[in-house]
Amino acid sequence: MSAQNNDRQRLRLLSANIQAGSSTRRYSDYATRSWSHVLPAGNKRGALDVIARLAGEHDIVGLNESDPGSLRSGFTNQTHYLAQRGGFDYWSHQPNRRVGGVASSANGLLSKLEPIEVTDHALPGRIAGRGVLLARFGEGDVGLTVAVAHLSLGSQSRASQLAFIAELLHDHPHAVLMGDFNCATDRPEMQRLFRETRLQPPACEVPTFPSWSPQRAIDHILASDGLVCAEAIALPAALSDHLALSMELHIPNEALRR
Repeated sequence: MSAQNNDRQRLRLLSANIQAGSSTRRYSDYATRSWSHVLPAGNKRGALDVIARLAGEHDIVGLNESDPGSLRSGFTNQTHYLAQRGGFDYWSHQPNRRVGGVASSANGLLSKLEPIEVTDHALPGRIAGRGVLLARFGEGDVGLTVAVAHLSLGSQSRASQLAFIAELLHDHPHAVLMGDFNCATDRPEMQRLFRETRLQPPACEVPTFPSWSPQRAIDHILASDGLVCAEAIALPAALSDHLALSMELHIPNEALRR
């Protein structure tokens, strides 16, 4: 999917909270379909196939709430499954939370470019179980770094998590941070992130939640000032309660040089 001119390469990025392949079409489903979050019933495999087709149209994909292989997914590592079905040669995941001993959740990364290094970090917070997955695609200080995170619901925990991420990405000219932030970019904790890194606020907010009537822009793809962003668009991620966010980035060739 990538394209190249003399000094920049065009990459398509996708950020998707896939809700482990579960279906949520209205607020009442959180109660009436709560069983789908801990049991393997429901057409989760069909939902993953739909998500794989969408993911396959992109070069780098960040996943949130991808089950790493618990009871509710039929012991399927959903990140691996999406990599195979979507045509990605490289994938990685970061299991974070266990739910009731029968469900688990992870951040995931799918890539058609070979990363030089992938690391994961636990994020601080009042309740343990959040993390950030970090992938490097180019050598040296100017290499492209892509971070995938799923932040907490509480503002105090988000503030400490974003401070931690800011340290990781501080002064990086070619960085991307994407995922489910559980907040809009005008929040005070987000403003600190923009002050302490070279990440830029998006040109416009794209509502992604709830998927059936999007009102809140809480899923983001943030890029540093050394990258050129095209307009972001929201797309259905099967029947997840979040829409996926797709964006085209123009990356300097030096940021991908190995």
